[in-house]
Amino acid sequence: MDLELRGKRAVVTGASRGIGRAVAAALLREGVSCVLGARREEPLRDAASGLAAAAPEGVAVVPVVVDTGSEASITAFVDAAVAALGGVDILVNAAAAPSGQQAPPKVVEVTGPRFYADFDVKVLGYLRTIAAVAPHMAAQRFGRIVNVDGLGTRMTGSVMGSMRNAAVAALTKNAADELGGAGITVTAVSPGMVRTEATPGVLAARAAAAGTTVADIEAAIGEGYAIGRMVTAEEVAWVVTMLASPRSIAITGDVVACGGGVKGSIYY
Repeated sequence: MDLELRGKRAVVTGASRGIGRAVAAALLREGVSCVLGARREEPLRDAASGLAAAAPEGVAVVPVVVDTGSEASITAFVDAAVAALGGVDILVNAAAAPSGQQAPPKVVEVTGPRFYADFDVKVLGYLRTIAAVAPHMAAQRFGRIVNVDGLGTRMTGSVMGSMRNAAVAALTKNAADELGGAGITVTAVSPGMVRTEATPGVLAARAAAAGTTVADIEAAIGEGYAIGRMVTAEEVAWVVTMLASPRSIAITGDVVACGGGVKGSIYY
């Protein structure tokens, strides 16, 4: 099926690694020119160089340093994207501190500074970026916004993860209701633990702490998912790419789970 994405223009935050980078790669393969955003310049330029080498001819890859914790930085980022690409059709919000790489703090361990730092990047950062791109999308009567959320919206075990992801789900629905009349859809995807370039190190650390093998840790994680394993960043990116397509018009305001089927929970 033709997703009708060729020639579209996207901005992707958190694009130097993990899901953000995988999303950019998937969009580029569909002929979408991308402005890539991340806080650290060197990893961002390395990612952009690798993605550009594999991109189809005529598809632009533009790295722009951005701190989604800063409104001024986001404004400059979106202005640079519009200048480079001539406009913005797609926004993918993926900039956030990674979760699942260490034991989450318990309720009594969460401090104000830790809470605000986490929310400032993932929740308010997403909100700031949506606010910056929405006028450009509304002016052309088309836009697709996809927020990378997490399965913490549907389970306990990490108070910080649950709170920030539930907030992203609420942001997604409110933005969808407000922007739908301008031809803009807003959705979110919720992966669980995802295999990225950081996963081997995370599994090795867990295995060392538990006095077991990486294979045993990975098998234990896989038992929690219906498909028997973690999904990959590329597999999450495929879902995001579909939601970024003009053909996804029937879906807005919803959070799409893409964690491989968490066992034991019914969510509707």
